[in-house]
Amino acid sequence: MSYHFNKIEEKWQKYWAENQTFKASNESDKPKYYVLDMFPYPSGAGLHVGHPLGYIASDIYARYKRHKGFNVLHPQGYDSFGLPAEQYAIQTGQHPAVTTENNIKRYREQLDKIGFSFDWSREVRTSEPDYYKWTQWIFIQLFNSWYDEEGDKARSISELEEIFASEGNTRVLAACDDDIKDFSADEWIRFSEDEKEEILLKYRLTYLAEAEVNWCPQLGTVLANDEIVNGVSERGGYPVIRKKMTQWSMRISAFAERLLQGLDSIDWTESLKESQRNWIGKSVGAMVHFNLYGDTLKQVENNGEAPKISVFTTRPDTIFGVTFMTLAPEHELVQKITAPERKEEVEAYIQATAKRSERERMADVKTISGVFTGAYAEHPFTKEPVPIWIGDYVLAGYGTGAVMAVPCGDQRDYDFAKHFELPITNIFKDVDISEEAYAGKEGTVIANSDFLSDLEYKEALNKVILELEKTGQGYGKTNYRLRDAVFSRQRYWGEPFPVYYVNGLPKMIDIEHLPLRLPEVEKYLPTETGEPPLGNATNWAWDTSNNKVVSNSEIDNKTVFPLELNTMPGWAGSSWYLFRYMDAGNPDEFVSKEAQEYWNNVDLYIGGSEHATGHLLYSRFWTKFLHDMGYLNVDEPFKKLINQGMILGTSAFVYRLEGENVFLSKNLVKDNDVQPIHADVSFVNSSDELDVEAFKKWRPEFEDAKFLTEDGGKYVVGREVEKMSKSKYNVVNPDDICENYGADTLRLYEMFLGPLDQAKPWNTAGITGVHNFLRKLWKLYHEGEEFLVSEDKASADSLKTLHKTIKKVTEDIEDFSFNTSVSTFMICVNELSAQKCNSREVLEPLAVLIAPYAPHIAEELWAKLGNKESVTTAQYPVYEEKYLVESTKNYPISFNGKMRFTMELPLDMGKEEIEKTVMADERTQKQLYGRTPKKVIVVPGKIVNIVG
Repeated sequence: MSYHFNKIEEKWQKYWAENQTFKASNESDKPKYYVLDMFPYPSGAGLHVGHPLGYIASDIYARYKRHKGFNVLHPQGYDSFGLPAEQYAIQTGQHPAVTTENNIKRYREQLDKIGFSFDWSREVRTSEPDYYKWTQWIFIQLFNSWYDEEGDKARSISELEEIFASEGNTRVLAACDDDIKDFSADEWIRFSEDEKEEILLKYRLTYLAEAEVNWCPQLGTVLANDEIVNGVSERGGYPVIRKKMTQWSMRISAFAERLLQGLDSIDWTESLKESQRNWIGKSVGAMVHFNLYGDTLKQVENNGEAPKISVFTTRPDTIFGVTFMTLAPEHELVQKITAPERKEEVEAYIQATAKRSERERMADVKTISGVFTGAYAEHPFTKEPVPIWIGDYVLAGYGTGAVMAVPCGDQRDYDFAKHFELPITNIFKDVDISEEAYAGKEGTVIANSDFLSDLEYKEALNKVILELEKTGQGYGKTNYRLRDAVFSRQRYWGEPFPVYYVNGLPKMIDIEHLPLRLPEVEKYLPTETGEPPLGNATNWAWDTSNNKVVSNSEIDNKTVFPLELNTMPGWAGSSWYLFRYMDAGNPDEFVSKEAQEYWNNVDLYIGGSEHATGHLLYSRFWTKFLHDMGYLNVDEPFKKLINQGMILGTSAFVYRLEGENVFLSKNLVKDNDVQPIHADVSFVNSSDELDVEAFKKWRPEFEDAKFLTEDGGKYVVGREVEKMSKSKYNVVNPDDICENYGADTLRLYEMFLGPLDQAKPWNTAGITGVHNFLRKLWKLYHEGEEFLVSEDKASADSLKTLHKTIKKVTEDIEDFSFNTSVSTFMICVNELSAQKCNSREVLEPLAVLIAPYAPHIAEELWAKLGNKESVTTAQYPVYEEKYLVESTKNYPISFNGKMRFTMELPLDMGKEEIEKTVMADERTQKQLYGRTPKKVIVVPGKIVNIVG
């Protein structure tokens, strides 16, 4: 019977859907296991063969766990808010909801064709009001909370108000803004309601603040650092500038230490953990205050008070090596302290810096640029003037936005000083301010730690900090690089904030009136006055009397108030979606206590490493917060995390002569000046020859192009392995693979390409070998067109093949070494074919064993074997070591050291019996020609050598 994979796969995909085969229960006597993929953004391009790699791996593991007796939750959904759909709406006028729905349908068709065991009854979409209602609810919980540093947990804001009313804020240890002023209980009680709200806003876990952001004028929105590549927006390639805006922010910095310590409790790769450790960036040192000096002090002094420049340093012992200070160009004091004669140059530098992203500035260690402000600070100990510069290597959002420059102790400070011919003091003094000095060679950086033991060095640091505290010039501090996360986006297609404004202060919509739905707008661009797209909505005001959205014309600031115009960022909905899957559709809670306590958190999470310092960090933050508030019984979202590698595409290039519409075949290029241009790989055959006519019709500018070909009229393209991308025209559609070879072939081939966590190139030519393997597997169960499986006892060889396969495949699955499993299956089928095995004793467990990898063919074979239920209900084959224990030995029989034949003999046979048996064999007698051997050497379990 022929292997009609298309019919088989269509049949079983329909069966799984109709019978909800993979629907998980929240009540089961089985142990639970939760497998999750990082859910996809449904782009208009659909899936290419690189996208399913992680899904196939997770699906294999989910199916394996079901066979092992687990109640498996393996859901899927869509991260369906986002900028691409909004940009498409701007270009075409089509509502993002329409394009998103169409894209989801396309994704679902493709995913179903690959045969994933998803529980689609729990599907979530972040853009559905029933889902983002709970994202809004979490935002409100964050707004109504503060972080108690003494208790090291989040607490209700109402508890903080009680503390303020009873004792003021002087003894409160909280994560809060820096400009908090002390007040007593009596003062708190006398504050107006608006004054109280303004103070509480400085303590809340989500708060409004003026922040430096990455602003993209063409997109009309703020971008996260990971949305910027080489100083331009990843989407569209538009310029990005730095500017200050009032934004919603999340106080993730309050959780920095817990996020750091929590890494020790989860099973993630060390490289990914290290990425988060570096991003959190814990450092221990001191906060040092520099007063302003001389004319600079007089310039900004107000009623006898003047601001200080605060610097965090991990090396307070180097303070005597300070020869200048550098502020970030965006630092709030720059405009105030700059000398009049320096203002024009300083302003020009600030504007130039605004065009560079933070990531660029951090990565650029070669370019040295800066401007002197004409201002001076006072050294805390020597009281000498210290010149104040600005430089773009200092970032306003890191630390305090200011550094005390020690050229002899820091390479970048040294390079800056040499470039601008600033003094370099090769002297460090200890805290006793003795005259002892440590002099380094010119051009080298030295520090006390180069000369002192660890203990002496720590004592020196402590003495410096003590001296700073005595004089009020600083104090010891643990600092984190992790900054609070900007949570506002000037976009339309995102979660609306459940916020309206009274007297300019934010108020939350009551939870019972959620969700606050996105309004309809005519334009998806910012308004003419620069407001976000929601500023185009005509019905976007909150009626507090009737608790509903009404026309903007009704705003009276008495009962009807303006709503927030920004929307939430993409990471909002993806920070908690794992918990919604546990109880999808619950109208009363984001997840019930019972469902969450049953599933706890994700046992296995598979996704890309590019989310290390974005989604994965934010999700950990929200989980810890919800745990603190009693809504979750876990404080980490993902127990085990595996990053899948990338499937790379093999791009095709044509070569156009510079300035001409003439293309040279690859081997004609030589020394010519050519411009390589990507060609669609669908125009290229397996011999790298271009279909020139198809290429000409592809784009109008190529219609009249001239092609210089090689012998035989061939135009040969260049090849290069790159990231698979629509923009590189090197994508391979999984639909085509499924149509031509079958989904089981695609699944096996993607695993066969190489280790899961490594990048590997796609080569469609190699897929035929995997497809032929499946045909050979099918043939094992058939004789000609007849299904033929015997009830006879399997041979010892076949049982040995089966059980060594069970052992190896099981080990591979547990180690996520899926590529070697495929190799093992191939060896197994080859051996069973050679053994002419058709015994049910072997072939039935083999169908179960391969089911996680190739589920469609396994289901069909399982049914043909007479089973009434899905193969997914079958128990996983048990490895039995006894079948691998050798009971016989194939002895080489040699004559005078030359092997002539072999004999299968029991391993427990003694030397004398072995000798008798070998000598009695007619092949031995034939070799001896009637002679009597001089001796017979028998080494049990190894050889027999007859010496003539």
